[in-house]
Amino acid sequence: MARLVFLGTPEYAVPSLEACLAEHEVLAVITQPDRLGGRGRRQLMAPPVKAVALEHGVPVLQPQRLGRDAATLAFLQEAHCDLFVLAAYGQILRPQVLALARRGVLGVHASLLPRWRGAAPVAAAIAAGDCQTGVSIMLTEAGLDTGPVLATQVVAIAPDDTTGTLTARLARAGAQLLSTTLPRWLNEEIVPSPQDPTLATYAPEILKAQGRIDWTLPAAALERHIRAMSPWPGAYTNTPAGVRLAIQRARVAAAAAETTPGCVLSLDGQLAVTTGQGLLLLDQVQPAGRPLMSGSAFLRGQQQLIGTLLGAGDVA
Repeated sequence: MARLVFLGTPEYAVPSLEACLAEHEVLAVITQPDRLGGRGRRQLMAPPVKAVALEHGVPVLQPQRLGRDAATLAFLQEAHCDLFVLAAYGQILRPQVLALARRGVLGVHASLLPRWRGAAPVAAAIAAGDCQTGVSIMLTEAGLDTGPVLATQVVAIAPDDTTGTLTARLARAGAQLLSTTLPRWLNEEIVPSPQDPTLATYAPEILKAQGRIDWTLPAAALERHIRAMSPWPGAYTNTPAGVRLAIQRARVAAAAAETTPGCVLSLDGQLAVTTGQGLLLLDQVQPAGRPLMSGSAFLRGQQQLIGTLLGAGDVA
């Protein structure tokens, strides 16, 4: 049994925290501060790992900047823990923080490193059309996901996976891999494998504006983009009137049309849009201020959109 400190924030980190709580002594959980969220962003929301920690009576620390928070650094110095476990904490750890863990900092990363280093590896894998991804347990360094790898587990990407569904599976896989890797690491049964920097690809943090659809891209790329942007920030376009239209699910049509990208068509009553290459059928959409509906239902009520262009101008 290890004495450890857990650092993590979102739902992805919860299974790994639960695995640590079940098998080791968790001295504290370090997570991001509570943030405003919910409807209208007026409700103070706690990180998912905080609720789990409090349920188990584990102290929770929420520094704005871990490397500059004197109280948190003092706690870590006095804890004399074996190691830290890191899962989507949301801050890069400085060398002086990494040095406080006697047996290192084990990171649970949602990709097969060195592919998709960075903050958004799941969305990047889906958008790129990868057939598989996975989880890596690495020794965290000061660089961005550059540390040597202790173990990996491959996870297949389903054709209908979204970032949300795939992240949930990767979270469970990461927790299972952590459970088997951590004791082997403590028993000195693992030789870390350095990453090949020439194979590294990067997945930077996703910005809200990236959800907007560029209809000049091929239909296949846009279908992946819609899944990659789900649940956040969500893929969207706008009507000629500037009404935001969220797109929840789409598929590539076998038919093709030679016309300007973004043009609305009716394909046997289904809502179709031309792209830079091929047609995209919009199966589920949500106009601003209205409930989720099928693309065909939306089209029946918006016949005037046929022949017009989506995505031109600004969203109202």
